[in-house]
Amino acid sequence: MTVTSPDTTAVGGRPVVPSRGKLRPLGQDEVRITGGFWRERQDVNAARTIPHARSWMDRLGWTGAFTAPDAASADRRGREFTDSEVYKLLEAMSWEAGRGVGAPDALEAQIAELTTAIAAAQAADGYLHTAFGRAGQRARYSDLAWGHELYCTGHLLQAAVAKARTGGDGADPLLAVARRAADHVCEAFGPDDAPGVCGHPEIELGLVELFRLTGERRYLDQAALFVERRGHRTLPPHHFGWSYFSDDQPVRQSAVLHGHAVRALYLAAGAVDVAVETGDDDLLRTVAAQFDRALARRTYLTGGMGSRHSDEAFGDDFVLPADRAYSETCAGVAAIMLAWRLLLATGDGRYGEVVERILYNVVATAIADDGRSFFYAHTLHQRTPTAALPRDEEQLGFGGGPRAPWFEVSCCLPNAARLLAGLSCYLVTVDDTGLRLHQYVDSEISTHLDDGREVGLRVRTGLPDNGVVTVRVTKTDGRPWSITLRVPQWAAGAELVTTRGRRRVSSGDIVVYRAFAVGEEIRLELPTRPRFTAPDPRIDATRGCVAVERGPLVYCAEALGDDDLDTLRVDDTVPPVDVEAGVEVRARFDAPGPDGWPYGSPGAATADPRPTTPLTLVPYHRWARRGPSTMRVWLPTT
Repeated sequence: MTVTSPDTTAVGGRPVVPSRGKLRPLGQDEVRITGGFWRERQDVNAARTIPHARSWMDRLGWTGAFTAPDAASADRRGREFTDSEVYKLLEAMSWEAGRGVGAPDALEAQIAELTTAIAAAQAADGYLHTAFGRAGQRARYSDLAWGHELYCTGHLLQAAVAKARTGGDGADPLLAVARRAADHVCEAFGPDDAPGVCGHPEIELGLVELFRLTGERRYLDQAALFVERRGHRTLPPHHFGWSYFSDDQPVRQSAVLHGHAVRALYLAAGAVDVAVETGDDDLLRTVAAQFDRALARRTYLTGGMGSRHSDEAFGDDFVLPADRAYSETCAGVAAIMLAWRLLLATGDGRYGEVVERILYNVVATAIADDGRSFFYAHTLHQRTPTAALPRDEEQLGFGGGPRAPWFEVSCCLPNAARLLAGLSCYLVTVDDTGLRLHQYVDSEISTHLDDGREVGLRVRTGLPDNGVVTVRVTKTDGRPWSITLRVPQWAAGAELVTTRGRRRVSSGDIVVYRAFAVGEEIRLELPTRPRFTAPDPRIDATRGCVAVERGPLVYCAEALGDDDLDTLRVDDTVPPVDVEAGVEVRARFDAPGPDGWPYGSPGAATADPRPTTPLTLVPYHRWARRGPSTMRVWLPTT
């Protein structure tokens, strides 16, 4: 693997800074999103989503739990993991302040306020959790399966690293809290102490990144110890099985991601971090193989992961029911975290395509246009109409239905918020010879290559609506270097236009290497014409159906009125076409069968002389934004 330099600067930080790998990530000071689809969502995130999350956490007492006196600790409000939501909010605020857009000083003031409260709640030995260990509460680490104490600490460490890398320094107060908490974890769970693991992986990620920031080796060693302790069934039995806690099988012995989707993905990401920093290439290959198999057999068309509501888990291979898709927003964020780490470690550009799919079809779908309501789960078939929810009511249910302003378990909103705030860090990397563009977003890039040369690019694109990408060189020194572009699998017929002419290019990485001139442009033309997509025949739930995609977007049929989407049939012999409101297909609505016994002779229930008529589909990320509706992604054929 190519050696890369650790992050030694306080500003312009990156969420992930591996000490080695095929690719070096760029930070917020090097890549700035300037417009288009994702800049709009970043701005909504800053202006509405982050304040919305803060107001709910204040209202419900989640932030106040850090300042509650011991006498009132037994009356603490919220679930045992709500500390983590405050930490994720702090991380989102830190990345947002690092963007330098809007009112970063106001965010810094909020960060300082919350840090003061958190520091005051920390015990003398570094332990920090508001639901355990105080008067009237259960003892520390008395419920490792469900207590989420180490999980919360992991999010604290990630928040502190974000703050230190976006304007803080080695003396940052939040970093001081995080180091004391990490030191406590190492003392309590080190090699000669309790052999426990947390029921929800996350501490591994935080410990490795804190090691990368501080150079403190014990943090990496403790993360590696947690990874190796996994899978030995040290946690109590549970009716969902040990797989729910990622404790049924050692990481090195698993063939595929399984069990609770978010837990499995966080653990896999932490294992990649450990593998990279310890030079354990066998572990890295093992996790990559697990993820690849999950992508091939256990992932929805949208990139969503998790097909079981009961235990929020991956199903078996090819068990992907559309109407019971769980596909939690947090699982989408976690899958991006894992794919990004594998991309940096291996240089394999197909992981960039995974990130793209999840961004456009899970993350973009999750949050409402006003930034103040969100999906927890992402069904691919809504059978009953959604309904407007009260704007001031916390929701208890997670799956199905409309976007909600808040859930009793609201892990997904701050998770999406921290990803969106730091999104510029997931677009571009440096390799041995130049820059690699993984996501096409309107942006300005100014950085240095590994040999110290300064280079710069300006990227403009109409994606996801228009597939033209223009890359303009803004800084160079006359010596040759490379610009690597990713041609997605969906872009059949793509063409590359440079000063040397036009040529057809196939999917994969396209390298343009030469001595560029300032002002020189490269244009990549990615066809975004709509297309039918067929499922693998082993997916029983979607056999006999097709879906429609256009560019990176998945489309869906949405009914705002009386149309019964369960009777919909699409003519897949007529190609889908672009229309102003979306994508048009030819379809019909069969007459519903008679009430009574729902079985009969083959073909009798589908016989219908009606002709097909045009039906307009909308991007999946736009569904449930126009009012109560039903929806389906997979469309039965005529």
